[in-house]
Amino acid sequence: MIGKVLGTLFGFMFARIPGAILGFFVGHMFDKGYGQDFNQMGGFSRFFASQDQLKSQAIFFHSLFSVMGHIAKVDGKVTDAEIRMASHLMDTMGLKGDMRAEAQQAFREGKAADFPLKQTITEFAKSCHGRRDILQVYIEILIQAAYVDGKLDKAEIGILEKVAQYSGFAHNDLLYLISAFEAEIRFRQNQQQGQNRQSNKAYSGADSLADAYRILGVSVSDDDKTVKKAYRKLMGEHHPDKLVSKGLPEQALELAKNKAQDIQAAYELIKQKRGFR
Repeated sequence: MIGKVLGTLFGFMFARIPGAILGFFVGHMFDKGYGQDFNQMGGFSRFFASQDQLKSQAIFFHSLFSVMGHIAKVDGKVTDAEIRMASHLMDTMGLKGDMRAEAQQAFREGKAADFPLKQTITEFAKSCHGRRDILQVYIEILIQAAYVDGKLDKAEIGILEKVAQYSGFAHNDLLYLISAFEAEIRFRQNQQQGQNRQSNKAYSGADSLADAYRILGVSVSDDDKTVKKAYRKLMGEHHPDKLVSKGLPEQALELAKNKAQDIQAAYELIKQKRGFR
């Protein structure tokens, strides 16, 4: 309805009666087509100018925060830490005003007992044309959210397994992503401490190297060629420019950058220990 009203008014302003008729027709087409898509995609849709952005970004945000709310509620109670985590993620993404309100509403929707997890994930996967790199970043963010209390309980893992399944990821793929994330936490904290063993005596140089291998998804027994190949593959999957070109919202770029930095730091440590260029 709003399309027909605005189209008629603007058409009349510029070309009187003929313009009003034309404007009414254009507005009608908007209400019938674009307007319908906007309603189906949720409130996030109005923040993006094109249908491509609508499908790959509006659904991304709604799916991300609603599933995040579903994971938080799965053990029966949403903790203060989980709420702070969601708020921190919104801060990191720079979500403010109406966009933040939409994210908060999506988070609340995910807490409902009848939340349609499978439908939400499959629609998101379809919207990004099944691009594995975008889906992987999506799963990695959800792992980070579920890990806010420092561990993953059985119920949270169960939800993540369903998310991975509906996204086309094998069980072993999910296990690797979880293991890599846990390694990244330890590795990043150690890097930030500047190799200060007094602040973390339990975490040795050998531990740091072992985690670097886990981050790359390779083992110490793999040859240099395999290590380099794994590094290039991971950097290709998490390169911010490539992810944006494939549909990752710019607001999620900071998370991708952090991941890429961890991959780079892990590779540099392995290179140093192995002595190759």
